[in-house]
Amino acid sequence: MPLVVFCGLPYCGKSRRAEELRGALEAEGRVVHVVDDASVLGAEDATVYGDSAREKALRAALRASVERRLSRHDVVILDSLNYIKGFRYELYCLARAARTPLCLIYCVQPGSPSPRPQAAGVAESRAPDVRVSWRPRAEEGGNPPAAGPGVATGSVVNGAVRADVPRELGCREVEAADFPARATSEKKSADCASDAAFSPELLEALTLRFEAPDSRNRWDRPLFTMVGLEEPLPFAEIRSALFENRAPPPHQATQSQPLASSSFLHQLDQVTNQVLTGLMEAQKSAIPGDLLTLPGTTEHLLFTRPLTMAELSRLRRQFISYTKMHPNHENLPQLANMFLQYLSQSLH
Repeated sequence: MPLVVFCGLPYCGKSRRAEELRGALEAEGRVVHVVDDASVLGAEDATVYGDSAREKALRAALRASVERRLSRHDVVILDSLNYIKGFRYELYCLARAARTPLCLIYCVQPGSPSPRPQAAGVAESRAPDVRVSWRPRAEEGGNPPAAGPGVATGSVVNGAVRADVPRELGCREVEAADFPARATSEKKSADCASDAAFSPELLEALTLRFEAPDSRNRWDRPLFTMVGLEEPLPFAEIRSALFENRAPPPHQATQSQPLASSSFLHQLDQVTNQVLTGLMEAQKSAIPGDLLTLPGTTEHLLFTRPLTMAELSRLRRQFISYTKMHPNHENLPQLANMFLQYLSQSLH
């Protein structure tokens, strides 16, 4: 079944959109698996994106978790930043190997390009020196600071000034008050833990190294771009892309090689060794220009010069390595002739 990949910076609404999509798909009776950072790490820990080694391990764990859940019956939703183009290509290869469709949902935060979280639908006419945030600023004692020039003591949501919010109701619970049907209390608490962990320096670093999706890339399409939380999720188009489009056919890079029988390598070793033994024996009485007939073969080898065992052993190893990569049980009776042809082409 299809794979849905969410992409975007923090505070852009990926988790909210993933929850909306999960609810819509489950309402149709489909089994949906949501894979996110918390399910892999065991807890929200955004500081992992500040350490390249830990972030690489996180991407590997996300990829493995998606690969385990991909099947013909379930829908898999990957809710993470997925801001690296190469990682999105790996996910595309997973879907292609599983012969299942894939779509990408790119969530964009409206307003300023700054990574600082901003409420969707904030009035554009606000004073330029007023800083708007979902998270109230509190002093060390836990009380909000007094009003001063350039500091807003309340939160601005949808153009209206709200009263100061207690510290435990920060993060996205203010936003959830305006959208009660879109999030559960568990999701709000998870969003709060995630938001509190992203420092301004980390957000700036993520913004600088973010690789935006491009619909011209085959691994980034079909691409759905969602700006803010006001725009409704285009569920009809997403459903069509997931369940009505044909999956991309697998190619050699994503297709598993056929398994060889337990006796294939043994027979290959015996046949090639038999040909070499017969060739070393036949060239003792041969002169250049003779056609040598070797045991187990129906073709002939033109003898042009004496051959050493070291040279023939090297060619035999090359032939075995190539044949192991492309095993074919139908070629077992022709292994001797194939090896003889390989020798003829390599020696002349």
